[in-house]
Amino acid sequence: MIGRLSLVVDIATAHLMRRRRQTAVSILGVSLGVGFFIGMSALMQGFQTFFVAKIIDVAPHVTIKDEYRQARLQPGAVAYPTGAIQVNGVKPVDELRGIRGAKSMIAALNNLDGIEAAPTLRGQVILRYGTKDVSASAVGIEPMRERRVTNLEADLIAGKLDDLVSTANGVILGHGIAEKLGAKLGDGLIALSPAGTILRVKVVGIFRTGIVSLDNFECYLLLKRVQAMLGRPNVINQVRLRLDDATRAADVASTIESRYGYRSEGWEELNRNVLGVFIIQHGIMYATIGAILIVAAFGIFNVISTVIHEKTRDIAILRAIGFEEGDIRSVFLLEGGIVGLIGSVIGWGLGWAICRGLASVRFEVESFVRLQGFVLHETPWQYAVAGALALVAATFAAYLPARRAAALRPVDIVRGAA
Repeated sequence: MIGRLSLVVDIATAHLMRRRRQTAVSILGVSLGVGFFIGMSALMQGFQTFFVAKIIDVAPHVTIKDEYRQARLQPGAVAYPTGAIQVNGVKPVDELRGIRGAKSMIAALNNLDGIEAAPTLRGQVILRYGTKDVSASAVGIEPMRERRVTNLEADLIAGKLDDLVSTANGVILGHGIAEKLGAKLGDGLIALSPAGTILRVKVVGIFRTGIVSLDNFECYLLLKRVQAMLGRPNVINQVRLRLDDATRAADVASTIESRYGYRSEGWEELNRNVLGVFIIQHGIMYATIGAILIVAAFGIFNVISTVIHEKTRDIAILRAIGFEEGDIRSVFLLEGGIVGLIGSVIGWGLGWAICRGLASVRFEVESFVRLQGFVLHETPWQYAVAGALALVAATFAAYLPARRAAALRPVDIVRGAA
């Protein structure tokens, strides 16, 4: 048994060595597929991991808003739920927006294990510095609670979070807003609200999170200051939560929404548009790598088919001296496996080199987040998957001609040769 296995390996190796150029091309195709799979997957997984980590680190995990996921039913529809009725001329109820019973809600949420809650009032303002005007989203916060739900304090590149309390009418600007205005720490600005309130504020901090939508459009003031500016005393329109386990965000948001009725969104739902792009990226990656491996598989198929065509008489001799169909099939399957294995090993080295090259590229770009180069995330799993795909493609490409070779009958081969 061992001798026959050794003979199978010798025959398969001899076939590949006889057609070195075609074998080398097939190995190169497999290597390129494996190498680019590792490089592209590390690149895409790196950006996705970086973005998700940024969102989890910077933004609240769950946001409760002063709105409802579905419009409330009209009295007519409530009174006759099964009746054939039509409600026309409905106008929105003129009511003060805000979360009702916010204090008791926040107290109840803070009593739950693994949850920290903080109130927020968000509204649009115009910040003016000299002749420059910038539209911004003013976020009213309570610093003691805010540091428990976001990392605003850690993202400050100038000033302190406590200066909001110690300074009259202090404001913390996003780095992008400060650049647009040309404002620095200690400068005085004018804030204008849609309610017509004008407030002189002083820059007590500048933050940079790396998330463009926050850095370029948000500023923070004390909650009471924003309530006064917007003419909404004692009103909040958001409750922001931070969880010990960010993966529970969707379940916690669903539970809170079913209990209180207000729209509650986890960080995945808030960023579903961006996360959906990652799914498209993965689809493109697998399609590209699949195309490369298919081309490599055709090369392997061509090599083995040619060998079978040239070695039909040898196959007849092997069958005549006692080789069974399974032995013949094993010879050519082994050839495909050898090409896939060697291509995988070379591809691992190529993938490692591609990752090192991408990691050395430096640039600065702003899209969803601020990047200063490619972000890579390499894992042994990527190398294992790439090698497994290559072996499967190579073995499948070898199987079809191997099955045909095993089905050849010695008598037919000899008669054909005669």
